[in-house]
Amino acid sequence: MSPSSPEAVKKLVENMQADLRSLSMECKKKFPPVKEAAESGIVKIKTIAARNTDILAALKENSSEVVQPFLMGCGTKEPKITQLCLAAIQRLMSHEVVSEAAAGNIINMLWQLMENGLEELKLLQTVLVLLTTNTIVHDEVLSKAIVLCFRLHFTKDNITNNTAAATVRQVVTVVFERMVAEDERFKGLMEEPPAVQGNSNRRSVSTLRPSAKDAYMLFQDLCQLVNADAPYWLVGMTEMTRTFGLELLESVLNDFPEVFLQHQEFSFLLKERVCPLVIKLFSPNIKFRQGCGSSASSPAPVEKPYFPICMRLLRVVSVLIKHFYSLLVTECEIFLSLLVKFLDGEKPQWLRAVAVESVHRLCVQPHLLRSFCQSYDMKQHSTKVFRDIVNALGSFIQSLFILPSAGNSSSSSTPAGGSVSASQGSAQGGPGSAGAGGGLITQAAFEYRGTWIPLMSVSIQGSAKATYLEMLDKVEPPSIPEGYAMSVAFSALLDLVRGITSMIEREISKQEQEAAMREEAEPASPPQRDRCPQDPMAHEVWEEMVNACWCGLLAALSLLLDASTDESATENILKAELSMASLCGRLGLVTPRDAFITAICKASLPPHYALTILSTANLSNKVYSIQGQSVQMVSPSSESHQQVVAVGQPLTAQPQGTVVLTAKNIQCMRTLLNLAHCHGAYLGTSWQLVLATLQHLVWILGLKPSVGGVLKPGRAVEGPSTVLTTAVMTDLPVISNILSRLFESSQYLDDVSLHHLINALCSLSMEAMEMAYGNNKEPSLFAVAKLLETGLVNMDRIEILWRPLTAHLLEVCQHPNARMREWGAEAITSLIKAGLSFKHEPPLSKNQRLQLLLLNPLKELSNVLHADIRQKQLECVLQILQNQGDSLGPGWPLVLGVIGAIRNDQGESLIRTAFQCLQLVVTDFLPTMPCMCLQIVVDVAGSFGLQNQELNISLTSIGLLWNISDYFFQRGEAITEELEREEAVLLKQAQEKGEPLNRPFHPAPPFDCLWLCLYAKLGELCVDPRPAVRKSAGQTMFSTIAAHGTLLQPPTWNIVVWKVLFHLLNCVRKSSSTADKEKIESGGGNILIHHSRDTAEKQWAETWVLTLAGVARIFNTRRYLLQQLGDFFKAWEVLLDHIQSAALSKNNEVSLAALKSFQEILQLVTPIKDTDKLDALAMDVSPVLMESLQVSVPGRPLVRSDSLAERLAQRYGAQASLPPPGEELDDSALWWSAWNTWYRIGTECTRPPSGGADKLVFVPSQPFLTALIQIFPALYQHIAGGFSMEDLKKLGVILYGAVSVPISSDTSPFILPSYTEAVLTSLQEAVLTALDVLQKAICVGSENLQVMYPAIFEQLLLFVEFSCKPPQYGKMETKHVANAKYNQAEWVALNYVPFAERSLEVVVDLYHKTACHKAVINEKVLQNIIKTLRIPLGLKYACPAESTWKLAVSSLLKVLSIGLPVARQQASSGKFDTMWPELANAFEDFLFTKSTPPDNLSIQEFQRNEAVDVEVVQLISTEILPFANFIPKEFVGRIMSMLNKGSIHSQSSSFTEAEMDIRMREEFSKVCFETLLQFSFSNKVSTPQEGYISRMALSVLLQRAQDVLQRYVEDQRLSGRCPLPRQQVTEIIFVLKAISTLMDSLKKTQPENVDVNVWAQVIALYPTLVECITCSSPEVSSALKDALGPFKDFMQPPVSKVQNGES
Repeated sequence: MSPSSPEAVKKLVENMQADLRSLSMECKKKFPPVKEAAESGIVKIKTIAARNTDILAALKENSSEVVQPFLMGCGTKEPKITQLCLAAIQRLMSHEVVSEAAAGNIINMLWQLMENGLEELKLLQTVLVLLTTNTIVHDEVLSKAIVLCFRLHFTKDNITNNTAAATVRQVVTVVFERMVAEDERFKGLMEEPPAVQGNSNRRSVSTLRPSAKDAYMLFQDLCQLVNADAPYWLVGMTEMTRTFGLELLESVLNDFPEVFLQHQEFSFLLKERVCPLVIKLFSPNIKFRQGCGSSASSPAPVEKPYFPICMRLLRVVSVLIKHFYSLLVTECEIFLSLLVKFLDGEKPQWLRAVAVESVHRLCVQPHLLRSFCQSYDMKQHSTKVFRDIVNALGSFIQSLFILPSAGNSSSSSTPAGGSVSASQGSAQGGPGSAGAGGGLITQAAFEYRGTWIPLMSVSIQGSAKATYLEMLDKVEPPSIPEGYAMSVAFSALLDLVRGITSMIEREISKQEQEAAMREEAEPASPPQRDRCPQDPMAHEVWEEMVNACWCGLLAALSLLLDASTDESATENILKAELSMASLCGRLGLVTPRDAFITAICKASLPPHYALTILSTANLSNKVYSIQGQSVQMVSPSSESHQQVVAVGQPLTAQPQGTVVLTAKNIQCMRTLLNLAHCHGAYLGTSWQLVLATLQHLVWILGLKPSVGGVLKPGRAVEGPSTVLTTAVMTDLPVISNILSRLFESSQYLDDVSLHHLINALCSLSMEAMEMAYGNNKEPSLFAVAKLLETGLVNMDRIEILWRPLTAHLLEVCQHPNARMREWGAEAITSLIKAGLSFKHEPPLSKNQRLQLLLLNPLKELSNVLHADIRQKQLECVLQILQNQGDSLGPGWPLVLGVIGAIRNDQGESLIRTAFQCLQLVVTDFLPTMPCMCLQIVVDVAGSFGLQNQELNISLTSIGLLWNISDYFFQRGEAITEELEREEAVLLKQAQEKGEPLNRPFHPAPPFDCLWLCLYAKLGELCVDPRPAVRKSAGQTMFSTIAAHGTLLQPPTWNIVVWKVLFHLLNCVRKSSSTADKEKIESGGGNILIHHSRDTAEKQWAETWVLTLAGVARIFNTRRYLLQQLGDFFKAWEVLLDHIQSAALSKNNEVSLAALKSFQEILQLVTPIKDTDKLDALAMDVSPVLMESLQVSVPGRPLVRSDSLAERLAQRYGAQASLPPPGEELDDSALWWSAWNTWYRIGTECTRPPSGGADKLVFVPSQPFLTALIQIFPALYQHIAGGFSMEDLKKLGVILYGAVSVPISSDTSPFILPSYTEAVLTSLQEAVLTALDVLQKAICVGSENLQVMYPAIFEQLLLFVEFSCKPPQYGKMETKHVANAKYNQAEWVALNYVPFAERSLEVVVDLYHKTACHKAVINEKVLQNIIKTLRIPLGLKYACPAESTWKLAVSSLLKVLSIGLPVARQQASSGKFDTMWPELANAFEDFLFTKSTPPDNLSIQEFQRNEAVDVEVVQLISTEILPFANFIPKEFVGRIMSMLNKGSIHSQSSSFTEAEMDIRMREEFSKVCFETLLQFSFSNKVSTPQEGYISRMALSVLLQRAQDVLQRYVEDQRLSGRCPLPRQQVTEIIFVLKAISTLMDSLKKTQPENVDVNVWAQVIALYPTLVECITCSSPEVSSALKDALGPFKDFMQPPVSKVQNGES
């Protein structure tokens, strides 16, 4: 309820009336005047209440009267009445119905009461109510009220004193509050002009308003009183204390600073009165030194410092500095200097404590500190106040650790600064004594070199809550507990750091934000401010602050850190160091930053750990001077009582053995990690310090790098294992995690900081490399692992760090220490893989430069010689291919370069890995790579073929070349286009530079060059030292040329032929001819080499074979294309030369293959102009050619499966290969060249060796000769037109020579059939085929060809002679195959009989066809045939083979059956004259042979042979004798005599009796006889001479029969019982049979043809025959019987005799 509401007013009026009534009641008896006044008062109030609406205002107006009764009541000095009145007055006051005058009256009345010592508390209460409820009390009235309160303060009564003190304080506050309220009211009005500054009249208060004036007067008098001077305004003061005065001053200054700052009068008071007062009062403290008690020498005793005053002064100073620093710059400088001095060790303990508390108060006000810095430290000739404060704190802390000397013992109960000696510390259970039993909870404390100082919690962080500055009631200096000063100083230090760093960082951030906003607002403006703040002044201040304080802070913090035994204290110290380091970094102050970081680093490492980077850093042992005392940078003391948590190996060389890490080390390490993690951007060059330290710690803790560079706890490698307590074990993963996060956070660093980090890691790594040289200690991989980690997280801007990063890692890769290298490689390959798979902006496909940059280190790794590195490199390539193969684009040359950088000395596994990569490229990525790279792929594949470490890889790589060629073939068009585009660009570039285009095989089109590179590579492989490689490469090369050669431009073929194919042939020929003939031992012990490949020469032979065959095949299949090149004939000659040299090489395999190639190129057909000639040609050529070619060689058939006709169709069916019309290609030169080659090969190889028995003679093999001869038919096809007799003779020589060559005994079983069979060898077949082809060609050829028939006959007849006399091969001795030993090097003559016989059949056959040809007649072919046949016919049973003479006979018969009619026709020409005697000789030699039949001839055989003889005689009888008139007489005569001879003497002397009758050739004799008789009695005798001959022959015959019979009869008689010799018995039997034959003949003949003499002779035989009847031989008897039988016809003479006579 508000005091002015109607209810409240009503209540007030009622209460007042009630008060007045009570008063009148009380005073009724004793004080009637008072009673009256009270009663009139009641009336007055009632009147006022009734008359006025605003009752309160009316009351106030009349307040003097209203109050009067109560004042009178107080005057009675009656306690009861007085109390009642004071209460009533207070009620009036509280309703503000007291006017100024009334108030004055009230005060006067209160003063009287005070002087009488009545109701003191009530008085104070009333004064307070009066002054607080309104502002009507001013000037003297006010001063009187205040004095009244002061006076009450100094009464004897404690309660009164204290109440009065409180009231005074409140009243003073009220006075100043009024002034503040007054200022507020007048704020809006114009300020009056200020008084002149220099006004010295202290009472010049005319300018002040009423309330301000009161305040001014009051404050001025307070100063007077404290200074022990008389007051000006507070009249009536009797006594005053300094302590109370100082408290009041402090409270005013503290509570109303704005009063002093806004009003110059008050400012003046501060400067003129307060400051001098304070300085004056301080003097005892300044002069006092502990331990210099008053001595005789001192002129005057020094006043001792007085705790209450000193403490209050410090409080005032704190307030002055806090609020009025800006007004009192100079004064504050003095105050601060004093404060610093009070921290001196010589000052009393309590003084130092309160001073430290005061300093703490300053430390929590960073803005104030900044002002100090600006006002003092940054001014030229000024004290460096801020620096001094910090240094003083530092010195103070240091001094606490220094044990006092004995001389000081008198000074105070506790030694300096509350430190306890070590012994005491132990006794009190300091950490030092916690020992093994330590059940004590160790108190947080500092301990340094035996000094132990406990740490108390003095104030919450950031507020300076003082203890001793608040002890306002103490008069004596209190005793300071141990460690208190240290604790406060420690807090001050931490608050100072916290304050400064947070303040500056806030301001920096604010500036950066403003800058950022400004840049957003005006993006166009050039950024002229390079990270420089807008307000350079501010920046200077910050720098100055840091520069001023860092030395002291660092000295103090390092010492504390070393001494700290409490985890949280340590944490705080580290935080402070960390934030300072970070701030210095932000401000770019390198030295202090590095100093703080070094301190943390040193604290992280074990004591005395020799880490060069920390000691060499420019801070090593700098002495910082603090306030003239030199402060050594503290190195960690070794004997600090810390819990050891880890024991490990030092990474440095100095401390031998192991080093220990304490919990504090680990804590420092975490701080270090924190620093790097959160403030990495400001570390700059100190990264080196940080990382070096971390590296050592990581090493000691035994963390080893794992995938991606993350460090994981690993097994320690050498020496005593790292020992870790469980505490650390649980920490390790955390540390490892933080370590990783630290480097992950590098992605948030700006580019410059990132470079600092990378440089630091690189130099660390360089050190690690240095250390790892020359010893096999495990190297530190920290730097390498972290470089990797940093690279991985900064992929998005990898360009800026790639070069330094990879350049360093490449160096690492070359390090001799394997582990180091391995990690270098791991890092570099991981980075490359990550870089390629990272989603860059723009993507790599559009940023080729970046891609090449990323791949470049991969290429550089190829220069490293270590195999393990190359292995990693190749594994990396493999993974890149598998993951990014499709998108490599311009990176392909690099990747291929890496794959191809293999050397033979690198060992199999490397080559194998590289090769896997290549395989992957060829199988999957050819289509995705630029075509320019295809040539590189070819080169690389080739280099794998040429490496000699791993044969399988060489072979597989040749397979890859084939796949590549296939790819070229399939994608030909696309590749051509792309290459030509590229080519155009390159040409343009080359022209601009004025250089020729540098490309292999230039000027051929680029696509062709690709092929040529491929062929050239394969060509190189074809002459590899390893046979398997050569073989594979050869096959591949020829297959690709065959399969894909069509893609090449014609001019390119020129290069293929000369540069590729012939070059290859030359190399192979050269290598083959120089190859080693030594036997190769089985390779590798377990691989058996076949005997046909067991010398290098034999292996090269195989290569030569392949190569030659391949080239020939190309010439065959691509002939039309090649012929259009200018120099085809030259090429042909070269090819033939190669074929010839191969054919004549002394290696059977090569020579035979050469011929196969020869055959191949001859299977060509001359290109013809029109397709319609095709059929004619095929018809014309094919039958003969095909027949000749179907003859196969032992082993593989030469003829390809596609027949010639098909080939022709292929060649000419395809329009593409038709020659342009009108261009008849003249091939004859080619074929004659081939014929000459063939002839040279033939002559060379069939020429018999000149030497004799030399075993080492080279004799061409049968298959070779066979192949050679088989070539002729194909060749002849092409040269038939010009084939002359001359050529035929050459051919003959070769055929003869070839057939004559013997074979070696070891191959004979394969070539010869078992010698009993009569079969031709393939060579012989081929020879006959050749002649056959020739004669067929002549047959269908023109007239002039037919002159060759005789020559062919001559050749064949030569062969026929072989049946009886085999040819000689030079002077070589040959054996019959039956006698040759298989395993000896002997030569075996072939069985020529089958060959000669076949030749004979051919002769007969041919003669059959050609008997009537002129040439055959003119050249006396028939005579030659007979002459040749005479040999076997004459030998008959003596022939090597029985079949021979049989065949000879049958052939003779056939030939004669054809030839004799021709001879008869030509009788007149005399061309056959010489034949007849030859024929007669032949008959005679055969029919009456000199050789005897073999003993084992069976009767059946004999009969069969006789039948042959009979056939001959029958021929004579049918073909010769009937035409005797066309035949020379001598010949007929000889025939007759032969028949004659045959009819009589034809026995063989070697038969047994039993066979006699058969063996007498009776049948033959009979036929001879019959023939003889037949022609003897012929009536067609053309000349008398002929008839005479036959008649004479007959008579001779009969005469002879007569003689034989007679001799027999005689001998029979003489021999008596003895049988006659067998021959004689045989003879007689024969004669008897002849007689019976003759009788038959005579009977058959027409009688007129028989001469009379013959009859006479026949009849004359009769008696002789009769005489023979007595013979004893049954055979003779039976023959006799047959002979006598016919004579019955002579028993009566014929009837026609008479007629005969008549006629």
